[in-house]
Amino acid sequence: MYNFNYHRPTTLAEAKQLLAENDEAKFIAGGMTLLPTMKMRLASPSDLIDLSQIEVLSGIRDTGNAIEIGAMTRHAEVAASDLVRAGIPVLAELAGQIGDAQVRHRGTLGGSIANSDPAADYPAAILSLDAVITTDQREIAADDFFLGMFETALAVDEVIISVTFPKCARAAYAKFPNPASRYAVVGVMLADTAVGLRVAVTGAGPCAYRETDIESALQASCTVDAISEIAVDSAELNSDMHASADYRAHLVVVMARRAVLQLASVEPRVSA
Repeated sequence: MYNFNYHRPTTLAEAKQLLAENDEAKFIAGGMTLLPTMKMRLASPSDLIDLSQIEVLSGIRDTGNAIEIGAMTRHAEVAASDLVRAGIPVLAELAGQIGDAQVRHRGTLGGSIANSDPAADYPAAILSLDAVITTDQREIAADDFFLGMFETALAVDEVIISVTFPKCARAAYAKFPNPASRYAVVGVMLADTAVGLRVAVTGAGPCAYRETDIESALQASCTVDAISEIAVDSAELNSDMHASADYRAHLVVVMARRAVLQLASVEPRVSA
């Protein structure tokens, strides 16, 4: 790891000023990706700007029709939150499956989605629940946020403030985890939302995406049989030491089937 300057601002304005003054500076949230990258000397920011002491970036609140979660809220907090468990149970379940206990107590929602790791769990929830990402400059719809591997719609100086997850009738997440890292080799989340059934996939491609063929089939009939004949195209999927693109394509359908079975056992949420 190369030398760097460490900053711990207490306001967003201070953090933004530090970034503006240092061309090679980086924001750090949980550091679950940035710090290992720095240790391997694949990244060498001149300054690290720690966002953990900025109070406005943390916390969970129920807004009635949605759950709003601050960008610096830890995965463990989401998993343990009574508000999340009552409003969107699957989101708490998903957070509880991220990495190990150490990762869950350091990693953050905002850091995870800003990094756009292709195997991260939260992006599947963002897309399937049709969440809205609020930054210090604007609001970004879920479908517009993830652009590619480690690439999002965020500008260089843009900071995620919170993510608003609309409540849905029911949802389910099925994940085939890497046995060592617990990253998703493939994860599929189904959500019965106000705008219809949404199906999001993580781990399979360069970034999380909606699987529209499966969506359409399940809209017509939300059963395992409805997607039994679907074959996912592997041409644009990832292939690495953990799984080939063809195997990931197969897993997308398998995880979708498991999610459908889970969904069938979920009692639909009744709106107040």
